[in-house]
Amino acid sequence: MTEYTDNGSSNEISEQDELYEHHRITADKGQSLLRVDKFLINRIVNVSRNRLQAAIEAGSVKVNNQQVKSSYKVKPFDIITIVLAHPPREVEIYCDNIPLDIIYEDESLVIVNKKAGMVVHPAYGNYRGTLVNALACHFNPQREGQAILSESIRPGLVHRIDKNTSGLLVVAKNEVAMTHLAAQFFKRTIKRNYSALVWGDLAADSGTITGNIGRSKTDRKVMDVFPQGDYGKHAVTHFRVAERFHYVTLVDCNLETGRTHQIRVHFRSIGHPLFNDNEYGGDRIIKGVTFSKYKQFVENCFAILPRQALHARSLGFIHPATEKEMYFESQIPDDMLQVIEKWRKLSQD
Repeated sequence: MTEYTDNGSSNEISEQDELYEHHRITADKGQSLLRVDKFLINRIVNVSRNRLQAAIEAGSVKVNNQQVKSSYKVKPFDIITIVLAHPPREVEIYCDNIPLDIIYEDESLVIVNKKAGMVVHPAYGNYRGTLVNALACHFNPQREGQAILSESIRPGLVHRIDKNTSGLLVVAKNEVAMTHLAAQFFKRTIKRNYSALVWGDLAADSGTITGNIGRSKTDRKVMDVFPQGDYGKHAVTHFRVAERFHYVTLVDCNLETGRTHQIRVHFRSIGHPLFNDNEYGGDRIIKGVTFSKYKQFVENCFAILPRQALHARSLGFIHPATEKEMYFESQIPDDMLQVIEKWRKLSQD
C-alpha cells in the first residue's frame, strides 16, 4: 500500500501477500479541476488506462470515501483511494495440458479446486506444470504446448495457496473481475475457511491467534511470528475445534488476513504445528505417549499424507459482475481424510 500527498513524496506503508496494491493520494491545495482517471494515471507508476478504467468500473476508486465515475473532477484536498490487482508479469507462459478440477466457471471467473503438490504460479525452478500453466491451456486450448505472453491470457490471480495445500482458489478472467475481487480481499470481506490437523490437544474450543508474520531472521525460506509488532505484517487467524483425537486436533480456521504460510506459522507459534508440516516442525513425532507401536502408527500416517494437513475448504465472495453472493465448498481430500479417520479410530479405541 502506498500513501502520499500530491507533492511528489511517497511513503511505503506495507506490502500485502494477496496480489493487489492500494494507493491513497491527497490532492494538494493548488489542484485544478481534473478528471479522476487523468489525475491517477499521472500519479501511479506503471498503470495503464485500461487498468484504471477497470478499477473505476469495479467501484475500486473512491474520492472522500465515495465511489466515483471517470468523469469526476478532482478538487483541492480530495482524498483519492484505489485498489488495483497486480497485473501479470509480461513473460512467456507455456500452455500445459494439465487436468484441473474446475467446480465453477463463467465469463468473469473460474473456481479451481487445487490438488496438493501443484505450484500456483511459475517462478524460479517451476516454469512449467503450475496452475497458471494449466489455466493458460484451459483458456487457450488451441495453443497447447506453446508459449504465449501472460498479458494475453489473463489468469488473474488475486490470492494463492501453498504448493502442498489443497483447496479452493478464485481466478479472475478479465480486468474488471480481477480488480473487483482484489478490492474484496483488501477490505477483508472474502470468506475463507480452512481445515487443518494440528499436533496436540488444544486447550480452548475456539480462539484467535494474532501476531505479525514476516520472514524468519535466521532462515529466509520460512516465516516467523513477531508478537511485539516491530517487524512483519499484522496477521489474525480465528479457529474452532472441530474434533479432538487426544494426540492431534482437527480445527476449522477462518482467515481475517492473508499472509504467507499464515495458518502454518500461527499454529507453530502456539506450540501446535500442522501435522506433517516439514517446514514448521510438524514432521517430528511428538514424544511422551504410552501406547505400543506409536512411532510406526505416526510414520504410516506420514506416508499416507506426505504434506502438511491443510485444506482450503470454502470460499465466499460477491460476484464481480452480478453482485450476488457466491459460496463454494470443497471436501477434504482423500489423503487427509484417511489420516483423520486413523486418528479418530485410535482415539475411540
